[in-house]
Amino acid sequence: MRQIFYSRFYWFILGTILFIDQSFATDTPKLPRLVLQITVDQLRGDLVNRYGAGLENGGFNYLLSHGAVFTDAHHRHANTETVVGHTTLATGTDPAIHGMISNVWIDRKTGATVYNVQDPDYPLVGAAGTDKKTEIDPTQRAATTDGRSPRSILTSTIGDEIRLHFGTQAKVFSVSVKDRAAISMGGHSGQAYWFSKSEGRFVTSSYYRKDYPDWVTAWNASGKVASYAGREWKLTLDRSLYLFADKDDQPWEMDLPGWGRTFPHHYGPVDGKFYTGFLTMSPAGDELTVDFAKALLDNEKLGQDEIPDYLSISLSSTDYVGHVFGPSSLEAEDNIKRLDRTLQNLLEYVDKKVGLDKTLIVLSADHGATEATDYLKTLGIESGQFNFEKAEKEPWLARLRKRFGLKKGGLIKGFIKPYVYLNHTDIAKAGLNLDEVEGAVAEELQKLPGIAYAVTSSSLRRGTVPDTEVMQAVLANFNTDRSGDIHIVFEPHWYVADFDGMHVTSVHGSPWSYDTYVPLIFSGPGIRPDHIYRRVETVDVAATIAELLGTKPPSGSAGVPLTEVFESNE
Repeated sequence: MRQIFYSRFYWFILGTILFIDQSFATDTPKLPRLVLQITVDQLRGDLVNRYGAGLENGGFNYLLSHGAVFTDAHHRHANTETVVGHTTLATGTDPAIHGMISNVWIDRKTGATVYNVQDPDYPLVGAAGTDKKTEIDPTQRAATTDGRSPRSILTSTIGDEIRLHFGTQAKVFSVSVKDRAAISMGGHSGQAYWFSKSEGRFVTSSYYRKDYPDWVTAWNASGKVASYAGREWKLTLDRSLYLFADKDDQPWEMDLPGWGRTFPHHYGPVDGKFYTGFLTMSPAGDELTVDFAKALLDNEKLGQDEIPDYLSISLSSTDYVGHVFGPSSLEAEDNIKRLDRTLQNLLEYVDKKVGLDKTLIVLSADHGATEATDYLKTLGIESGQFNFEKAEKEPWLARLRKRFGLKKGGLIKGFIKPYVYLNHTDIAKAGLNLDEVEGAVAEELQKLPGIAYAVTSSSLRRGTVPDTEVMQAVLANFNTDRSGDIHIVFEPHWYVADFDGMHVTSVHGSPWSYDTYVPLIFSGPGIRPDHIYRRVETVDVAATIAELLGTKPPSGSAGVPLTEVFESNE
């Protein structure tokens, strides 16, 4: 009798195990064939809703109605710049860990100014050399070499982890107008392409490959870049659909020669000095990026098997338009409407080639943006612009030099937003205590109009800063080898508008909410549409992608998987 009981019990337990195992196998969602990570440069979290009149159903509205939408997503680092935000999205960690603390920094060992992704060991493939005179992007003017690579990124990215987990059959690519956006998202093991304004074509560096595949050569020779010559950027929709319909000519907007500050904007001839620059500061930049990405997706056969592939597309026009005209402008508004159609075009192509039901889409932004100083003043909001060169001529600096016995130029090496770098060599020669000098300079800086905090590196190293949200953001941005001696946090709505001699309308780069606030949407197989209203952080993005794919998170990951994405999979 006992034997019969044990026999029945054995078969009952075995059957239960098989049932549970089959249940898990049935409930486990299939892996997406393609991860499509879309990053819109300077897309502040409110802009799509603010300029939503006239948007199509297949672009932003598709994602908003089909995805898990996090309505209160923020970067948690203090220096909200392009390479910082992109690398944070890719690595899932803070700039203190991934190392990309600014678009530009000073190398402590050599004293040289470093553009974030520059690398003399890996020149551009087949490039004639960048002509800086035609470069409109002031950040890229800081580069001292045409070579590019991701070697300055100190941790792995989600693209790296996909290849580590699934093997080299997993394809990882990234595309952008900006080199720093493409390279940071492509990671160490992927392939990155970006648009060279000096050459009018998409390029890569010898870090990734020795020559171009035939499809890249064909695309560059197709005449698509030249097709905008003689054309104009006109309003996309009827003026009745625009919030800023009657505010096309605002005095604080940049008035670039040949481009102007009112519609229509003329691209000019293909051999015009700033022709390719004009392309990037209009919806054309995103249209060209998406067209190139479509050719890449097709020719590299992404998403065509059971092994997940990864494609990052960073769309930069919103950033350039924002800098030139400000986020509250007719140009910024029309750019969003055109971007919506470009996004719809991309999603329709992905659906045709891969299937949106087989594609995980993640959309976010590298940072937000502040409003133009004069625009804020029209609303009665206190605002101002800070000029460090003028500040250096104030009495405070002479007093400090006299106090420490240093000659002119012997105290401050340079100011690279948001950092002040001190002259360590002269300070050491004078036998001075660096921490004491840092503290004295920071104390004087914090007295200047427009500066909220001047935080010393010594206090960050010791962890003696107050436990506030702003100070935690500064700490998250602090890398001992690359960050400056003093991190300047400007008062809300104060900013530096001068970039290498170019005076821009609006900027970003602060820890205030208008710069940290970004959209965040996950859409794809098994993800139920939902709007989530709790505050989340962008370091969570890579961890969530890793969890969805079953890979380990990137090596420096500081985020956590966003549970709502998985709850909606049930």
